[in-house]
Amino acid sequence: MSVHLVGAGPGDPGLITARGLELVRSCDVLVVDELVAQELVAEAPEEALVVSRAGMGQEEINRLLVAYGSAGFDVVRLKGGDPFVFGRGGEEALALAEAGVPFDVVPGVSSIAAVPAAALIPVTHRGVADRVTIASGHGAGGGEPEYGALAAAGGTLVLFMGLERLPRLCAGLVAAGLPGSTPTAVVSRGTLPDQETVTGTLADVAGLAEGLASPALVVVGDVVSVGVSLDAAASARLVA
Repeated sequence: MSVHLVGAGPGDPGLITARGLELVRSCDVLVVDELVAQELVAEAPEEALVVSRAGMGQEEINRLLVAYGSAGFDVVRLKGGDPFVFGRGGEEALALAEAGVPFDVVPGVSSIAAVPAAALIPVTHRGVADRVTIASGHGAGGGEPEYGALAAAGGTLVLFMGLERLPRLCAGLVAAGLPGSTPTAVVSRGTLPDQETVTGTLADVAGLAEGLASPALVVVGDVVSVGVSLDAAASARLVA
């Protein structure tokens, strides 16, 4: 018996891995994030204990995983996206390791590329962007991101958890040297049926994105223009 840190993918329940789904279907205890699709929760055995992490702090979750794992249950910790990409899976793994509880990690399809792809935005594109930088919209300790480093990185910038701070993020990047004309997209609830995408520039996208629902991913760079072209081509085919 062990604890499995499983990535559920970016939202669409069909994007969980085959291994992840197999573990959900055979677990004794399922500890699940709020944003994980209910279709995946329903895949747990009828007799399994399902625990929502809603309202729990990270330390409480760590203790819960250690307790159930130590008691000999087969535990699945089902997390949105990938456990090790802004999922705090590393913290849970460390808590389990320190307690001597066996665990493994089942990667999930990360929002890094999956959400932009759902909006037809390639995060890399030959002749346009040969690198991708990912960052949180919240800097270390809840402060501001390192705007200078992000602006100087080149290629494509993908920002997680940035919707609520979007005006500050855009202003900070412009102040750090990125042109206000840099193509920018905000993808809300990516891969889900109610996905919405807003495209603009660093200078105006914050206003255009008002009212979008979380979670949302921010993509900054010239690949956004490639996505606009692809979306136009796809729309034209549908009309034809």
